[in-house]
Amino acid sequence: MMQWETVIGLEVHVQLATQSKIFSGASTAFGAEPNTQACAVDLGMPGVLPVLNENAVAMAVKFGLAVDAEIPETSLFERKNYFYPDLPKGYQTSQMAQPIVGPGKVEITLDDGSTRSVRIHHAHLEEDAGKSLHEDYHGMTGIDLNRAGTPLLEIVSEPDMRSAKEAVAYIKALHAIVTYLGISDGNMAEGSMRCDVNVSVRPKGQAAFGTRAEIKNVNSFRFVEKAIAFEVERQIELIEDGGQVVQETRLFDPERDETRGMRTKEEANDYRYFPCPDLLPVTLDGAYVDHQRALMPELPSEKRHRFENQLGLSAYDAGVLASSRAMAEYFEAVKDVCGDAKQAANWVQGELSANLNRENLEIGDSPVTAEQLGGLIQRVMDDTISGKAAKQVFQALWDGEADSADAIIEARGLKQVTDTGAIEGMIDQVIADSPVQVAQYREADEAKRGKMIGYFVGQVMKASRGTANPQQVNSLLKQKLDQA
Repeated sequence: MMQWETVIGLEVHVQLATQSKIFSGASTAFGAEPNTQACAVDLGMPGVLPVLNENAVAMAVKFGLAVDAEIPETSLFERKNYFYPDLPKGYQTSQMAQPIVGPGKVEITLDDGSTRSVRIHHAHLEEDAGKSLHEDYHGMTGIDLNRAGTPLLEIVSEPDMRSAKEAVAYIKALHAIVTYLGISDGNMAEGSMRCDVNVSVRPKGQAAFGTRAEIKNVNSFRFVEKAIAFEVERQIELIEDGGQVVQETRLFDPERDETRGMRTKEEANDYRYFPCPDLLPVTLDGAYVDHQRALMPELPSEKRHRFENQLGLSAYDAGVLASSRAMAEYFEAVKDVCGDAKQAANWVQGELSANLNRENLEIGDSPVTAEQLGGLIQRVMDDTISGKAAKQVFQALWDGEADSADAIIEARGLKQVTDTGAIEGMIDQVIADSPVQVAQYREADEAKRGKMIGYFVGQVMKASRGTANPQQVNSLLKQKLDQA
């Protein structure tokens, strides 16, 4: 039976976090009423001239540095000519022949912990088009031009990925980089990051690429994985049934988990690129690039290595906590309060993440602040409360019952009893009230006593309303019960 290999390349569009558009002063804020943030420059009205947004240039350069890419001294803007209803100028100002970021690479981490590099062909600056609205227009299409002119960085990979899992790992790595750099919020639901997925298949061992299909504007990690899975299966079945894959543009339907043909493509589209007559070449000298390098924050891979080597976390914990800037910052804030990296990691990945996932919240929206969680962990570490009580306190913090773990501990009477005399008194009472169980325990051999002591522990914890220190209870009980 024929064995097949999948070949995947991605074109990822990242909306840059500038306050104004790439060639005009119009706002880029999300959620405005349609057509309230499009000015004459965005619409290409006669007599207007574009002015390049310097912040967009700086952000592109920082990305290039983050992926160890070549930063050419000169890049050019060109006009990419095509007609579409939401492209009012009839062309898109973009880069092709001389992009602002040259070849680079991104390290990805797979589910089994292995790493590999995906090559980046280039990244270029361009303006976004508007948006066609099809809902509620009774067979007509509305056009919202608020996005027209929004700055995009398009990151084009080499066809280096061989599975949907690798493609998702690559997009997640890019997402981490752009959010760490602060050049994009990476919000895929709002269109701040979306990608075109190029997929083809070929017999294993064949050097030549198969015919590819391009799946446009996929806007979530999960959808990327599902779109690739469907498309790979579709192409293999088509070829094995004697058909041929046609080079075409397809759309992913998330309701049916399938791709649909949109339009066929020739070998190459003739967009009639030519240098934009209204924009000068962008020239970046070494001093400018060095200045941007000096402004670079700690990157995800650097943070992951620091978490392992300096904080003593496992490779898995370090990878999870460094996967997003918000997660890493929250973890470090918790660690700074409680003073223990491992305990902070356990609580952030455990109780906190479980609650965030259950309520579908991002870590930035957590009702429990890093300071509150750090304070709670302190009270577990100094034996003020037990681990079981700590979960009650966490839930109370989550529900907004009080502003601090200490206040909840006090209000609920959860402070752990560590006074040996008080615990011994409770143990003596339980032993006195349980003559049958005591006799059975003392008659049992050592192997069975370990299980039987649980009854007495439970009775003492009940008597203390869960506040006795479990370790002390176990130790003192064993001493007293083992006395003949």
